[in-house]
Amino acid sequence: MIQLTLLGAGGKMGCRITDHLRSLPEYSLRLVETGSAGQSRLAERGLAPVDLATALPGADVVILALPDRALGAVAREVVPAVKPGCLIFMLDPAAAFAGELPDRADVSYFVSHPCHPNVFDHFVTEAEINDFFGGTHARQAIVCALIQGPEEAFTLGERIARDLYSPITRSHRITLEQMAILEPTMAEVCGIALIQALREAMEEAIRRGVPRAAAEDFMYGHIKVPLGIAFERVGFPFSDGARLIAEYGRQRLLQPNWKDVFEPDRVREQVRAIVTGNLPAN
Repeated sequence: MIQLTLLGAGGKMGCRITDHLRSLPEYSLRLVETGSAGQSRLAERGLAPVDLATALPGADVVILALPDRALGAVAREVVPAVKPGCLIFMLDPAAAFAGELPDRADVSYFVSHPCHPNVFDHFVTEAEINDFFGGTHARQAIVCALIQGPEEAFTLGERIARDLYSPITRSHRITLEQMAILEPTMAEVCGIALIQALREAMEEAIRRGVPRAAAEDFMYGHIKVPLGIAFERVGFPFSDGARLIAEYGRQRLLQPNWKDVFEPDRVREQVRAIVTGNLPAN
């Protein structure tokens, strides 16, 4: 049986993990939650948290289901107190990539993150379709990185990741640096910013007089078709007119050097912003 301590057990991700692992007989869970709202969510599940001093001794795995800004400080308290060989499991690469983890050679550091349900996947049930996050009904892939530790630590970490993010389609082993490129840079710095711009564009069309229902139907359809074409999921190209006017948009909406956000120094700048809560000066 795996002795697993979960910090932040009553938070958004903590509850997801708790709900997945509590029914699996191979885990003995010790739930740590200091917030009153989180404790209430655990109580709704018939569960009670324990204090940190009780939860850490003998733990084989400690999952830090904590906000990025708090993770480093908590890790500096927790890591010195765990037994040699303990696996410290994180859900996001930011704190680790920003250098927030304490040095201790006899513990393992592992991070895994969900890819979330694939927009090109074909879900059938209403529960699957409405599971945008994944890990409840809709299947998804995951990425995993062993930051330090023996190979068996990766095996254990990936096994836990498959359990807490299930149902899983496949697991990708990548490096911590590659995970930071995926998130925050690719998925958030680029992806969320551009998706939010689409929402703002739709709202601007509505502000200029287009009926909301018409604008929504038009936007949602015109998100799906370009996705299929741009990611080569369909057998037809953009029209000549669409390619021409898209270039007009690129020249006015995107800076020529926008891919500089992928440079190593820029990625580190991004993760530092996440863990400090402060955007860098332009």
